[in-house]
Amino acid sequence: MKYIFYLVFFSFHIAGAQKLKKADKVILANLQTHINYLSDDKLEGRRTGSNGEKLAYEYISSEFKKAGIAARGDQDSYLQVFEIYDGKEVAPMSHLIINGNDLKIHEEYFPMSFSPNASLESTASIALQENSNAWFYDLKELVEGNKSNPHFDLEKAIRTKAGEAAKKGANSFIIFNTSTVKDELKFDPKANNNDPLTIPVVYIGDAAKEKYLKDETATLDIKLKIVIADKKRYGHNVIGYINNNAAYTIILGAHYDHLGYGEDHNSLYTGNTPQIHNGADDNASGTGALIELGKMLKMGIHKNNNYLLIAFSGEELGLFGSKYFTEHPATELGKVNYMINMDMVGRLKDSTRSLNIGGYGTSPVWSDLFLKKEKYFTIKLDSSGAGPSDHTSFYRKGIPVLFFFTGAHADYHKPTDDADKINFIGELQVIKFIYAVIEKMNIKGKLAFAKTRETQMNARSSFNVTLGIMPDYVYAGPGVKVDGVTDGRIAQKAGIREGDIIIQLSDYNITDMQAYIDTLNKFKKGDAAKVKVKRGGNELIFDVVF
Repeated sequence: MKYIFYLVFFSFHIAGAQKLKKADKVILANLQTHINYLSDDKLEGRRTGSNGEKLAYEYISSEFKKAGIAARGDQDSYLQVFEIYDGKEVAPMSHLIINGNDLKIHEEYFPMSFSPNASLESTASIALQENSNAWFYDLKELVEGNKSNPHFDLEKAIRTKAGEAAKKGANSFIIFNTSTVKDELKFDPKANNNDPLTIPVVYIGDAAKEKYLKDETATLDIKLKIVIADKKRYGHNVIGYINNNAAYTIILGAHYDHLGYGEDHNSLYTGNTPQIHNGADDNASGTGALIELGKMLKMGIHKNNNYLLIAFSGEELGLFGSKYFTEHPATELGKVNYMINMDMVGRLKDSTRSLNIGGYGTSPVWSDLFLKKEKYFTIKLDSSGAGPSDHTSFYRKGIPVLFFFTGAHADYHKPTDDADKINFIGELQVIKFIYAVIEKMNIKGKLAFAKTRETQMNARSSFNVTLGIMPDYVYAGPGVKVDGVTDGRIAQKAGIREGDIIIQLSDYNITDMQAYIDTLNKFKKGDAAKVKVKRGGNELIFDVVF
């Protein structure tokens, strides 16, 4: 069970920029520089493996170097490179040649993602289905007969037809569409190809169809080679080190990657025109905080620990960078004292000054911190060491963690998460707060680790269906509290609102985030469901169709 305490902690007295000390004003100006640069359009959303990621890691490395923070990445650099499986791609050596004409991949033809790798030659005509030759199939009847059927799966139907053709002796299955009903087919790089067919299935586009397939009786000389290979890209963690010759090391982390143009389908933007997702709060804010904390610790007097500073990439894809680091650490994990993670720390609300801190239960020592009143923040504590960010990777290695987060907002994972919405004064106070935590812990020695519940509260989980809500990850439960609804998605259309608490989906009770995740995976597109929510003192039921 998750407990949330509204406590206050440490004594800061900060009212506004005009009352800031000179050192604070320097940090404030630096934060503005960092966040404005990292969330600039020229970085194109800092998608992992992109040129925008490169510009970002070069900037972070430069800031570490200027601060005198040593490199601790691969080969004496600041960078730790890791590989990301990015689905499948049609390799360049693939080809389809019809009567001596080499068709252009993805423009005139493409293989279906469930095709096997194959190389063959065939002489065939559209009208004939001969053993050990290519078979042709027009999708017209399939798409027209099912154009009003929302449950129809065209790719599944094609796979079935191709499988039947293979059993009857076809050595390949070439499909095209003469209907005016669009089929919307394309090569799917994210499709699961663990069970490919025994023969290749190739789609011929409209332009090539008109050139080569108009005469059903014509003989076609076909040379086909299909090579579907793993597609990879590379992410880069940025690692700096402050060596105080201490026995133990504190890790401070923040991810610097974001969504690019939403190519990885993790955006909540519903428009049709691709837009840059600048990710000012998520997580240029945390990255800026990491850089400034590194400078403060480098110049500070607290030397009882070493400090390892890590700007992670690949977080938006599923904690890739932090997972890789914990499997290939730049320091002995047994000598890590604790880990602090900063993710989305730039949108503190002045009205509530609510600061969420996760990982409260991962060490009994953390409870010592939350005994005194603090004048600036209202603290919300979540005991769990697992959550939707990089601290989870360290918690699962038996390391105490704290996760700092100023709260979800309507711009989360949308192109509107821009620097002009950052509360820089609020973020400055978060940085000073975290520094005070480190200062308070300086004399504690190595912290004991405690295991908490293992609920994986991850907004990036993959479902067959979604309601289109943003959960409140620090809600005390029972149920799942709606922290936001996505425009135009199922929840909004049904009438579900921010602040509602989902307690039941059809016959399944929703007790917590894990129950919600498990239940969503029981539904598929087209299924109808009833969603029961608590709104104030009332229980309401909404009908939805996924």
